[in-house]
Amino acid sequence: MKLSVVIPAHNEVESIGTTVDAVAGELERSGIEYEVLVVDDSSGDGTGQRVEAIGERNPRVRCVRSPYQAGFGMAVRAGLEAFEGDAVAIVMADLSDSPADIVRYHRVLERGYDCAFGSRFIRGSEVVDYPWFKLIINRVVNAGIRVLFRHGYNDTTNAFKAYRREVVEHIQPLLSNHFNLTVELPLKAIVRGHSYAILPISWTNRAHGQSKLRLTEMGSRYLFIVLYVFLEHHLSRGDYRRPDWTPMGRPRFRPGLSQVRGAEERDPSERVTSR
Repeated sequence: MKLSVVIPAHNEVESIGTTVDAVAGELERSGIEYEVLVVDDSSGDGTGQRVEAIGERNPRVRCVRSPYQAGFGMAVRAGLEAFEGDAVAIVMADLSDSPADIVRYHRVLERGYDCAFGSRFIRGSEVVDYPWFKLIINRVVNAGIRVLFRHGYNDTTNAFKAYRREVVEHIQPLLSNHFNLTVELPLKAIVRGHSYAILPISWTNRAHGQSKLRLTEMGSRYLFIVLYVFLEHHLSRGDYRRPDWTPMGRPRFRPGLSQVRGAEERDPSERVTSR
């Protein structure tokens, strides 16, 4: 399974080189077929040129300029239109996400799960230097989403997740232009019937630059997407669920994969859920 790593980047020249090298190096050491696709989101500091220089010595690294208006969600959407792998992981440009966790995501998808979701707030996870105010807001928002959707997942707003190509195709059209895309992607995957594994992951606050997330600008946008998917889930009568979803609420296993989905095949820290 070829894994594409999509990295949206806006003015990340100080960190993008380290991030790309770390991700590519980890995937190569693990023997994973991969591409690293950096989406330059209207950067003016040489971010794209830095990635292109890496691509000259590693042809599996490439950079595309987002054709859309500036915004995190639009940059990710550009990457989801351009990636070439069988699956895709969305990774932040500031190296806050651990490259080793990308490898674990890949192993989950290889075993047949549709999505790999990381959580920074379960046993086995590690969080370093999370700003306390954002942490409080994060926990409140995620608790609300968890109550609404009853999906047992406590880190929906985290962008760092991986999806099979067919999931990305099935959850179209995407509506979010900004960071609310981090909520739209997993919630649509869940309510449309895709299976997912939840893994503990590591997160470290950025060493360079500033976060692009502005909480005061995102509140209403997050609420819109959450309510949109919630209404789809409860009012659409399953019109958008995957074709092999059953009345019991569990997607049928793909041929040849059901035998590897047992507990004996899983990482002990991994929780698996089918909808």
